[in-house]
Amino acid sequence: MSVSLLWAVDVYGRVYSLSTGGQQWEQCQDAVLEFKRVTAVQQCCWGIACDHHIYLNVHSSDVPIRYQEETYENQRWNPKDNFSDHLLPSDRWHWSDITGLEHQPLDSFLLPSTNWEWEGDWYIDENFGGEPTEKGGWTYALDFPATYIKDKKWNSCVRRRRWIRYRRYKATDTWAKIPSEGHSGPLPDPFNDISCGGWEISEEPRGRLSLWAVSLQGKVLHTDCPQGGWLTEEVEREPEIVSNGLCWVVVDSPNPEAGAIHVAVGDNVVWAVTKDNKVWFRRGINSHNPCGSGWIGMVGEMVMVNVGLNDQVWGISCVDRAVYFRQGVTSSELSGKAWKAVNVPRDGDIRSHSSASISSLHSAGCFFSGEVQAQSVMSEDLDTEGGPQRAVLEVGTCPSLSGGLGDPQWSNVDLEETQTHLAVGPAVVRGDSADTCSLSSVATYTLCQGEPYGADEHPLWAWVSGGGCGVNCHSQLNWFNSATALASSVQSMSLSISPAQTAAWRKQIFEQLSERSKREMDHFKHYEQAVEQSVWVKKGAMQWWRDWKPHKWVDVRFALEQFSGPEGNQDGILFLYYNFNEEKKYLHAFINEVTILVPVLNDSKHTFAIYTAERTKQRWPIRLAAATEVEMHDWLALLSVSCCDSRGIQGPPSKQAIWSVTCKGDIFVCEPSPSLEACPYPTPCDQMFWRQVGGHLRLVECNSLGVVWGVGYDHTAWVYTGYGGGFFQGLASSTDNIFTQTDVKCVYIYENQRWNPVTGYTNRGLPTDRYMWSDATGLQECTKANAKPPSPHWTWVADWTIDYGISGGTDREGWQYAADFPRSYHGHKTLKDFVRRRRWARYCILLHNNAHNNNNIYPAGDCWYHIPCPERQKLQQVSVGRTSVYTVDQNGNLWFRQGLTPSYPQGSSWEHICNNVRKVSVGPLDQVWIIADKVQGSHSLSCGTVCHRLGVQPMEPKGQSWDYGIGGGWDHITVRGNSIEAPRVRMPSLTPSLTSSLTDPLRPPPPRSLLPVMITEMENGNAVRC
Repeated sequence: MSVSLLWAVDVYGRVYSLSTGGQQWEQCQDAVLEFKRVTAVQQCCWGIACDHHIYLNVHSSDVPIRYQEETYENQRWNPKDNFSDHLLPSDRWHWSDITGLEHQPLDSFLLPSTNWEWEGDWYIDENFGGEPTEKGGWTYALDFPATYIKDKKWNSCVRRRRWIRYRRYKATDTWAKIPSEGHSGPLPDPFNDISCGGWEISEEPRGRLSLWAVSLQGKVLHTDCPQGGWLTEEVEREPEIVSNGLCWVVVDSPNPEAGAIHVAVGDNVVWAVTKDNKVWFRRGINSHNPCGSGWIGMVGEMVMVNVGLNDQVWGISCVDRAVYFRQGVTSSELSGKAWKAVNVPRDGDIRSHSSASISSLHSAGCFFSGEVQAQSVMSEDLDTEGGPQRAVLEVGTCPSLSGGLGDPQWSNVDLEETQTHLAVGPAVVRGDSADTCSLSSVATYTLCQGEPYGADEHPLWAWVSGGGCGVNCHSQLNWFNSATALASSVQSMSLSISPAQTAAWRKQIFEQLSERSKREMDHFKHYEQAVEQSVWVKKGAMQWWRDWKPHKWVDVRFALEQFSGPEGNQDGILFLYYNFNEEKKYLHAFINEVTILVPVLNDSKHTFAIYTAERTKQRWPIRLAAATEVEMHDWLALLSVSCCDSRGIQGPPSKQAIWSVTCKGDIFVCEPSPSLEACPYPTPCDQMFWRQVGGHLRLVECNSLGVVWGVGYDHTAWVYTGYGGGFFQGLASSTDNIFTQTDVKCVYIYENQRWNPVTGYTNRGLPTDRYMWSDATGLQECTKANAKPPSPHWTWVADWTIDYGISGGTDREGWQYAADFPRSYHGHKTLKDFVRRRRWARYCILLHNNAHNNNNIYPAGDCWYHIPCPERQKLQQVSVGRTSVYTVDQNGNLWFRQGLTPSYPQGSSWEHICNNVRKVSVGPLDQVWIIADKVQGSHSLSCGTVCHRLGVQPMEPKGQSWDYGIGGGWDHITVRGNSIEAPRVRMPSLTPSLTSSLTDPLRPPPPRSLLPVMITEMENGNAVRC
């Protein structure tokens, strides 16, 4: 659960915040201001001070609040001056917005207030549609307005370019005054109440907030931007359409005799408080009936209530002025179950102990637990000479403090006799009242200089706001401990106990515990020690792909047996029962030996593969098929949880986790051990355990601080928020941070034709030609009828269309021409072109539940230094470690940059390491991992295999050889989060064979480090037969 804040204001006008991860109220350090009201969201908090002005407090964050200002410079071409700012009278302004209707010169942009500052000067945006433009950033068009392109044409008569400047909000963690101005000038009267919301309004931009306020004259005002102007809303008793919302409708009061004085609205709930401090819940609230159907009286008396995130309810009791939280509020039970007091101390409390103490105790070893409720009777002799002069005050519904602490001025306060029997506040008991032991308190204020709260008093709150407190019924909060509430009372009571009494009590308690322990041991020593052991078995029917010829699907019985050992460790065994030659046989695999569970996407069956370390070496997993997709996901989730339990892995991935992505978009993580990068004996790659996390992405990158970002096939950025999603939802993870991920992918097929003198271009090719409908390589036949989405999870969303955006250009019908298959294609026909092709595209969409959240990217940087590519190569990926840089070119070659130093980060030259590399990732400790396209296995060559570079040392950053791990269908890996230092081990004596292999460079390395250059095909892009 992410940390959020609960805001509250005490009766002295001081604002406090309570973190969901903390256990004390933190006071906002602004001694000048005293506040009446606050309203909070997760990013900031608004408040009304005693001067009736609105102030804003924005939480500081690692990501600054930036706003982009933009304006466009427009020019028109003329024969005399070429392109210039001399425009036609009917043209747009020389400096304008994107529409051209608003005049926006550079000097017209001013900061909204002193809370903002410019980050830099204006600069030209030289990107257009994600691609760089020519120097100057100009885009050209035929006329205003029209479609702009980055290249200048012969008929380009107008051009424009965008200027950008950023401003940053600097007034964080402090109260910034918001101007009280409307669209027609300053507002005539100050503010009296304020409320913020609107982030759940449908058909509104993401993150939009609306701020509502009420003036002293009863006017309702509204704004969408707190830094902007206010709009006055008309509130009529008769239904009438207004500018914001549909209409105002009168709702009957819960109690006609005591009208409503306070109302709080959430996403699906409405709460109200009447003049008699009764709390009411409005039932029947929904989108079709926003007025609800009736009121329900709730237990408890409150001064006010507030509805925060997730419809959670907060309130301030009229009895003890404490903050209360409504427990049990869920989507199915919106009214909750009971009120529970938030009982935590304040930051920096200076509490003086009460002069009244308890003179005697009945017995030693008196313990207090739970809640003690009693009434404190004020003695008639309290106002005698020498006694403290105290006045009992009953705070009204709306307290307000206008004076300082030294000379408090009270409003709406009634004085009562000191003999009144009260149930709340500090216990003031005479020394001779030994028969009364009360931990209750009375609401009292000391009319003198010093700390506003007396000894053992809790703060008296006037307002609370939970709009920024992200809690729910499952949140674990440390706000309700009774030990904190009783600590001060027990401390004051212990002042009258002498050290001798304390020592006697301790001795007596120790003797009693020793006697009890001896008695229990003697009575039960003849029993055996109880060890909890349990066995749990799950069975099912599946199909298994037989390992030997003839390879075929065989009906089998599948069983998972789980058991817990004497030490509480979890383990299990997989059994696969089958018949061979009318004889019953079985296969088995220990759960702690399983290295990965991979779903295999197949059109006809719902299959998945089970790998162990030995089967990873052989590239031959246990391949099973379930009857339905739901059954397959159930088995995958159960097996994955069992494997994690057996290895002691729980919760989300660690900050040092290694992330990888298959060519189908499935995401896997591995928890690295310290010995993974140990030298000279690192952990073999085939023994690494990979587990799948929810989501579907094209690539993932991370760092050693636990920040994980990914990019989908539709180029959308996603950030990882926690474990869960996919088929793990609802099993071993919370669904609070589970989001619905959408991804869009384009599937391409090619229509190929050959020219002949009789009919021209036709779909009848030579016997050696490629398929007339094929993929990009021409080796696979792909027609419009048999082309399918990448997996059953994808769904077509459009029909086949001709793609004119292919590299090399096309003619009007989308054709590309070449001399033969395969050659370089171009978009115009020549006399030597005998073949042609055109590309057809069709979009498909994927819906997936995952723990990634959509985010926008804000790039920034200083300058770039050009590094020449290796000779006749084009680079497509780069990865930077602590002291090394590796790149991969378009031909699959892996290059290492030599000569890198802190003072010369450009390096000196490129050195070729190996070929057949798809992706490379260099970690923060210079560890090197790749995805290799062709690695020799026992049965076949595999594509997309995870490989680890061995022998990487400071004196030899290139390493020595390769070690391969899981493979077959892997597309991406990142180890940038693994910053675990390898343990240092003592080098053993070198054997003659090892010595010869290190000294003789011509001696071949071990067989597992080879990367052959042979080519193979990948079966359906999945981790099978690797």
